[in-house]
Amino acid sequence: MTLVAFDFDGTLADSEMMDRLAARHGVGDEVAGITERAMRGELSYAESLRERASLVGGLSAADAADVYGDVRLRDGAGELLAKLSEDGVRVVVLTGGFGPGVEAALDAAGASVDRVVANSLPEADGVLTGDVEGPLIEGTKDDALAEVCAEYGVDVADSVAVGDGANDAPMLDEAGCGVGFQPKPGVEEHCDVVVESMAELEALLRERRILG
Repeated sequence: MTLVAFDFDGTLADSEMMDRLAARHGVGDEVAGITERAMRGELSYAESLRERASLVGGLSAADAADVYGDVRLRDGAGELLAKLSEDGVRVVVLTGGFGPGVEAALDAAGASVDRVVANSLPEADGVLTGDVEGPLIEGTKDDALAEVCAEYGVDVADSVAVGDGANDAPMLDEAGCGVGFQPKPGVEEHCDVVVESMAELEALLRERRILG
């Protein structure tokens, strides 16, 4: 049995949930600045996530729900997920993004996965609190990959990880095959192979006999 672990924001989806939330709250430029600092190595992923979450604090829960509800998979992603499931491949999403957006995008595409490991933005009194919670703040995706592989009885060496960002690097290193999906600067060195589209990814998975 094989397991394929996908990042979500920038991989299965072509946008970032935090950017969408920030734009709705009028703090898009500030959040983008924090993201740029993190990409330059001035902040850890956990630090940047907490700073960005604090900036969207006060956004109404209704607005946040609207943003989550508008998240969509990129072209071809839903079809690929369906093909993997039909072939008996375990599929998981490991994301520093937020569960409601992942679930909304999967539902809209009529797709499903075996497990979603995601963070969340807590709400109180009808607004986002500015905090962030979840297993992938301080926790890293290599540990998450090892845990889901153990749960499903799959050797990590038989797993495939697909991601684009710096916080995907640990799982790209850990997996039997690390696939960069339009990887950001500095990520390609952690990848065994790079693809630019879901069609290329599907062709790679067929070549490696993960898909029939």
